[in-house]
Amino acid sequence: MKLMDMRDTDFGERFAVILSRGEEIDRAVEGSVAEIIADVRSRGDQALLDLTRRFDRLETSSVAELEVGETEIDAALAAVAADDLASLRHAVERVTRFHEKQRQQTWLSTEEPDIMLGQKVTPLERVGIYVPGGKASYPSSVIMNAVPARVAGVREILMVTPTPGGEVNPHVLAAARLSGVDRIFRIGGAQAVAALAYGTATIPRVDKITGPGNIYVATAKKLVFGQVGIDMIAGPSEILVINDGSGDTAHVASDLLSQAEHDELASSILITTDRSFGERVAGEVERQLGLLSRESIARASWESYGAIIVAGSLDEAVAFSNRIAPEHLELAVADPFSLLPAITNAGAIFMGHWTPEAAGDYLAGPNHTLPTGGTARFFSPLSVDDFVKKSSIVCLSEGGLKRLGRDIVRIAGLEGLEAHARSVSIRLDR
Repeated sequence: MKLMDMRDTDFGERFAVILSRGEEIDRAVEGSVAEIIADVRSRGDQALLDLTRRFDRLETSSVAELEVGETEIDAALAAVAADDLASLRHAVERVTRFHEKQRQQTWLSTEEPDIMLGQKVTPLERVGIYVPGGKASYPSSVIMNAVPARVAGVREILMVTPTPGGEVNPHVLAAARLSGVDRIFRIGGAQAVAALAYGTATIPRVDKITGPGNIYVATAKKLVFGQVGIDMIAGPSEILVINDGSGDTAHVASDLLSQAEHDELASSILITTDRSFGERVAGEVERQLGLLSRESIARASWESYGAIIVAGSLDEAVAFSNRIAPEHLELAVADPFSLLPAITNAGAIFMGHWTPEAAGDYLAGPNHTLPTGGTARFFSPLSVDDFVKKSSIVCLSEGGLKRLGRDIVRIAGLEGLEAHARSVSIRLDR
């Protein structure tokens, strides 16, 4: 952890270490990921079997055996405690209600009597969602990716998840059933992304891939983009908390650690106008680290990429936040709504002392699949819009074309596109 002051002469240089985390690893793994993608394109199912055996220690004779059947899903539902199932169902209901408000309908405009314009909204046919496995199990990732796809009207939702040793977490399977996932495969890594992007004899090709994963998954999504749609390139998780010296230091410390426990590259940052408050938070973080079962991961993250920054004012803190565009932004201040108009870049904004980032991760309603690494400058949270495509509708009557035709021909001429101009003038001259 670094205690910094924005007015320090070396502040920019010291903070740059946090912003650049993971970049070198990106370059190092790209070659390996490209080889895996090429292998799946070339050998299809056999490559999936070989790679799953190699990376997940799972021996099967056919990819069909990697699909999770309905009997196994039923057994998982039966194995989940009633209270756990109720909580998952509650999350699905709230996330569904939020995303239903995002739905757009096809529309037509007849404001002009001789021209009709509009937009047709069409759900994607088939999507693939990636759900991480390995270090932790994430039923919330299932919900956040599958629910908006289902609300959008996607015809078929496939889910891939790595299962070292073959076992699928029952909570993940329960979340998949509750969220409307159609098919589940025990495959992960770059090979799963390649299978979804290009298809194999067993795995259908999808139109879009969404969901977070490790650096190999993120790199694979980047390399297959264009062949298939993707949501975004997700990097290590991050949280930034803006504070004015108000609130409880234990609360702020716990929120910082909620990101640090994700993985060693996660980043947790506090910007406060009260240096004493920041120092007390640092002590509280140290105390709470000892209480975590994932202490080694959280400590590595905190010591390498955590920071407590002293700002001269809340305006200075907000301006800094907008520059780095955090994935999760907590406004842990006495009056969060006074700052909200000035926030321009953030994946999700959590308002006040009683809105921990974890509420958004699981149950509040908005999506927790968020832009990372500064990409909140131009990316948005996953939404229903990610699972539809939009087509423009243009319908001109003869009178409408005659009314617009002269200007169309003139602009086509400015661009030197004679055939464009003629396709209009041939109708006008008839």
